[in-house]
Amino acid sequence: MLDKTFDPKSAEPRLYARWEDSGLFAPRAAAATDGAADAYSIVIPPPNVTGSLHIGHALNNTLQDILTRYHRMKGKAVLWLPGTDHAGIATQMVVERQLAAAGEPGRRDMGRDAFVDKVWEWKGQSGGTIVRQLRRLGASCDWSRERFTLDEGLNAAVRKVFVQLHKDGLIYRDKRLVNWDPHFQTAISDLEVEQKEVDGAYWHFAYPLADGVTYEHPVAFDDEGKATAFETRDYIVVATTRPETMLGDTGVAVHPTDDRYAGLVGQFVTLPITGRRIPIVADEYADPTKGSGAVKITPAHDFNDFGVGKRAGLATLNVMDSLARITAADTPDVPAEYEGMDRFAARKAIVARAEEEGWLKEIEKTKHAVPHGDRSGVVIEPWLTDQWYVDAHTLAQPAIKAVEQGDTTFEPASYSKVYFEWLRNIEPWCISRQLWWGHRIPAWYDADGNIYVAETEEEAIAQSGGKALTQDEDVLDTWFSSALWPFSTMGWPEKTEDLQRFYPTGDLVTAADIIFFWVARMMMMGLHFMDEVPFKRVVINGLVLDEKGQKMSKSKGNVIDPLDIIDELGADPLRFTMAILSGTRRIKLSKQRIEGYRNFGTKLWNAARFTQMNEAQRVEGFDPSTVRQSINRWIRGELARAERQVADGIEGGRFDDAASALYKFVWNVFCDWYLELAKPVFQGADEAARAETRAMTAWTLDQTLKLMHPVMPFITEELWDKLAEEGAPRDEAMLLGAAWPQLPDSFIDPAADAEIGWLVDLVTEVRQLRAEMNVPPSAKPPLTFVSPSAENARLIELHRPLILTLARVSEVSIADALPTGAVSLVVSGDTAALSLADIIDLTAEKARLVKEIAAFDSDIGHVNKKLGNPNFVARAAPEVVEEQHEKLAEAEAGKARLEAALKRLEAL
Repeated sequence: MLDKTFDPKSAEPRLYARWEDSGLFAPRAAAATDGAADAYSIVIPPPNVTGSLHIGHALNNTLQDILTRYHRMKGKAVLWLPGTDHAGIATQMVVERQLAAAGEPGRRDMGRDAFVDKVWEWKGQSGGTIVRQLRRLGASCDWSRERFTLDEGLNAAVRKVFVQLHKDGLIYRDKRLVNWDPHFQTAISDLEVEQKEVDGAYWHFAYPLADGVTYEHPVAFDDEGKATAFETRDYIVVATTRPETMLGDTGVAVHPTDDRYAGLVGQFVTLPITGRRIPIVADEYADPTKGSGAVKITPAHDFNDFGVGKRAGLATLNVMDSLARITAADTPDVPAEYEGMDRFAARKAIVARAEEEGWLKEIEKTKHAVPHGDRSGVVIEPWLTDQWYVDAHTLAQPAIKAVEQGDTTFEPASYSKVYFEWLRNIEPWCISRQLWWGHRIPAWYDADGNIYVAETEEEAIAQSGGKALTQDEDVLDTWFSSALWPFSTMGWPEKTEDLQRFYPTGDLVTAADIIFFWVARMMMMGLHFMDEVPFKRVVINGLVLDEKGQKMSKSKGNVIDPLDIIDELGADPLRFTMAILSGTRRIKLSKQRIEGYRNFGTKLWNAARFTQMNEAQRVEGFDPSTVRQSINRWIRGELARAERQVADGIEGGRFDDAASALYKFVWNVFCDWYLELAKPVFQGADEAARAETRAMTAWTLDQTLKLMHPVMPFITEELWDKLAEEGAPRDEAMLLGAAWPQLPDSFIDPAADAEIGWLVDLVTEVRQLRAEMNVPPSAKPPLTFVSPSAENARLIELHRPLILTLARVSEVSIADALPTGAVSLVVSGDTAALSLADIIDLTAEKARLVKEIAAFDSDIGHVNKKLGNPNFVARAAPEVVEEQHEKLAEAEAGKARLEAALKRLEAL
């Protein structure tokens, strides 16, 4: 006999060990006749080797595991290929902190080789945390094929790709602006930049016009905005939040249509402090409606200014070093007193000088977004430096075409717009990082600065004619190696069996925020090197928020740790919650919801115990197509429908539809109705009906476990195992290796559907009426049918015992008219009635309903007042407005139900 409850703490580690030992996580061997036709593959978005499982991982990997287990059960050779990313900057930071905490020499003190050895040592000891945690979630990856973005095979693939792209003219070295992290002293990607709102200011400076030039500046305007008064100025005002960058100004820009400055375009200003003569240029980047309409242009320290500088032919003067200190190395006219000064100290000094010398016109306090390094926490500096770049525009064209023509699709389809938007406006991709942990760039330099790109140093030396060479100190952006993930992990550039069989992959499940950084780049690289898309479909999962729709953060104290949930409730409830909520882009998650779906697992467990207590066991040779009892023909059809819905949901990437279909079938259909309808049969005297229903119950439970397994693998595997001892043996020892149910359309029986459907509708209507009228559970009022149809009269007689039990009524009768003091209901076109006048206090019930309707009216009025306030709708967060709409809908539905109940009472 099953234990009273399922214990995930003891069962999950035991079951996972069995699964892993079974070898079933590996793909089935290819049959000689089908080759790659039966293959399905999926590559894991490699989590950082420094990471631990968070709620986003739980969602993403649950959906991948559902796909993996489903396709495995469908008989395909399934490869879910796992691995981790070396996470250059994050890993280097972790190890540097450990060295400091242990009092060991720092990275620069010990040197590159020794430090890299230390990182590998850390990786061996602590780098597998998230992989172990994925096992706890139930991830059925083929761990024998686990990869690491810095392993020997992937390193060889990265070198080959770099060299080939360089030969193709698609990788080159250039001096451009990058996001520079002064703490780590490296370029970082946009994804590693966090915009933080800070208190700041716009400092308005007067730049004097050169060559004695003056102009008439408007100072007063009429109601139509026309200037009515002017003053003569020999300066132009610019505003900036970063005064320290003015040391690198090489121009001032005004909008081409700004009449105020039309006569100044082509003139010059004299830059305060340096005395540098810089031109006034026309460019649409200058916004006439902001500030003075004139902006200072510092091409070497602002991305927008860099573009203006290129269009206007302005010089780019770098006035900071790698530590964000002022330097005159490229700009001799920077005063010596600023040399070596930190950028923020220089800011204060420049503002003080401007105030002292009288060219500070105004200080405007403001809040504005400032870029920070997400790892270092320091302000990022746009910095002009030599870096390696990929010609992303050229590589993007085939990637755009592949999605346009449907070779790869997005689910939901709307995310293709995000993909197109980025690829059609793509900039060169900076791929070099000034780190020590990562793929070393395969480029060497001779004493004259000539570059030799090769896969090995020996090849580079041969290219140089035998010169002494020095390898580039930089490493590659981690996204570069990750862009090769779908094919490099399968053995490319070798023509491996895995590559031939499993590339392209079937699905990619990932988050929207890395469509740019990873999905698009895998598409570019896959098409360039494999001449085929890397995946057929991209499934974008939603963002997990707290129950109020707010982003989870430690500072808010609203983080839900999946490992805590697994410890307390088990992996299955978390997985089911992730699946059933996955249909929304903003997933509102609470622990209470997860606890609710633990109850769902308990419901299944109790149903299995019920089948045991009623001796429902597998029967050898049992054929469900031959059953005769109506409830058995009905449940057979309901199971077939559920299988279609679950399969369609999973295959369509609509995991919420699949989970909802499971919930409805297991809780409402199988447990609440079929087992209740089967009880009288189990307890009855008809031996043939009892034997058939026992066999059908055991068979249905087995098929139900199969349908549920991809979503809730642990509890279903435990039930499969524990129930194996009873009845006829199964073909499959483990549910992990079981076949997906094959249920023909002929299993759906319209006559049984109509008969049992009538009974279910009747009992549901009676129960709902009892609840509305506040009928005590112990009370059993009479139920009367008024002149039913011949077919319904037959069903009344056939199912009278079930109606008495399930509807909790004292008698079931047929009459020509409604009894006095009865409340009516309609079932399948016939009228029935419950006699309640002697059971409930009609006056008290009417008063209760009126009071509850008034409470709903109050709620509706309160919410309508909020939603009718334009200020509330405009200012409130979208999730707050959505929540108010949900409250309104619930209140209106509740009021409608109570009004219907009150109308019934008044009819008495």
